[in-house]
Amino acid sequence: MTRERPAIVRTLDELDPPRWAAPPADATRLVRTVHERRRVPLGKLQPTDLRTLISQQVALPYVVPLAVRLLPEEPLIDAYFYEGDLLLATVDVPASVWALLPDLAARLRAVVLALPEATFADLPRGATEKIARFVAEAKSSQPAYRRHQPRPGRVRKRVWSTR
Repeated sequence: MTRERPAIVRTLDELDPPRWAAPPADATRLVRTVHERRRVPLGKLQPTDLRTLISQQVALPYVVPLAVRLLPEEPLIDAYFYEGDLLLATVDVPASVWALLPDLAARLRAVVLALPEATFADLPRGATEKIARFVAEAKSSQPAYRRHQPRPGRVRKRVWSTR
């Protein structure tokens, strides 16, 4: 019997097939970097790597959870370009990915909502709009059982079907 290696020690090339071929000789630095990061075990990816992979929309179901795990501790982490660049890259992930990861979307939404409004003043132009769009989409993509909580004092019975 073979044991499955935990995802954190595996690479994106292993988790997100097919493996990528080596980049062409004339590839840009960004293309070479993304190709290299696909061969790094997930547990060794740095915030800079996560921002790059997320911005390039590479293997998002594997990379976004790693970013969301970092952001509650330091929401405005400077992953390379400016304070908050990892947060902005993460909130800019397509809604279709957040639909696959609703609990992470809710967690990141809570982090964003806990930040004072003044926090966003020094972010690049358009950042506030991206964050507001994410918060609105994350709220609307929550499962119905989380969006519609019963009023205090009322008990909602859950019916389970055996069919």
